[in-house]
Amino acid sequence: MLFPKIMGILNITPNSFSDGDKTNIQNNFVNIDFIEQKIKKLVNDGADIIDIGGESTRPNSDEIPVEIELARVLPTVKLLKSKYSNSKISIDTRKAEVAEECLKFGADIINDVSGLQYSPEIAEIVAKHNKELVIMHSKGSPKNMQNNPHYENVVKEVFDFLDEKILYAKNKGVNKIFADVGIGFGKTTEHNIELLRNIKYFEGLETDLLLGISRKRFIGEIAKIDNPVERDVATMLIHSLLLNHTTIKIIRVHNVSFANQLRNIYSCL
Repeated sequence: MLFPKIMGILNITPNSFSDGDKTNIQNNFVNIDFIEQKIKKLVNDGADIIDIGGESTRPNSDEIPVEIELARVLPTVKLLKSKYSNSKISIDTRKAEVAEECLKFGADIINDVSGLQYSPEIAEIVAKHNKELVIMHSKGSPKNMQNNPHYENVVKEVFDFLDEKILYAKNKGVNKIFADVGIGFGKTTEHNIELLRNIKYFEGLETDLLLGISRKRFIGEIAKIDNPVERDVATMLIHSLLLNHTTIKIIRVHNVSFANQLRNIYSCL
């Protein structure tokens, strides 16, 4: 079995939950030298894909204008294309305008955390450029998603949502789709655990999966780790327990070095 591709997280934001940077990123100002150092580390550590996000989607975060998001991500896309052309570029956005501009400049994947709820036209944009799309389940918006989320059957409801959105995207002409169950997006710790326990159920979507659990709060709650940055080992332990699920083709992580170590161990064994 092949190890999943490693997607390294590159947050170009001042307020992401574990790695925001207020000094080097302020609205329309981005310290591109600082960003290049982050990219270089992700690449050297073994990232197959760089996932660039210009808007924080942490719980209770506010939406930002399109022009600010573009001012953060476009210079990063251009830098990656010019200096790290072997790296696949993913754009973590829910805005059609951001998706369109980034694809024009060479992005390969649009990673839509709203699951085509915020901008359904993203599906047509991705199809037009013949690129790849990640459809993630989320309940509510980042501002309110953790306000007492409720499900009658979280596994079935997330599955049904993804199934519907995948069909929609295919009908718009998208050829390559990844599904993401949206760990931490409108879910309690119990919901997240239930989804991971039943990840095999999502093979019924008949599409590849992306799994994003890195440093998330549920890990802190079950492992008793308050600081998100200290959750990397626990993140990798969970990924190692799920490696038998071959539909998981991408793991999205903050600590690429740890993920690459797991890949090397897995390859040897």
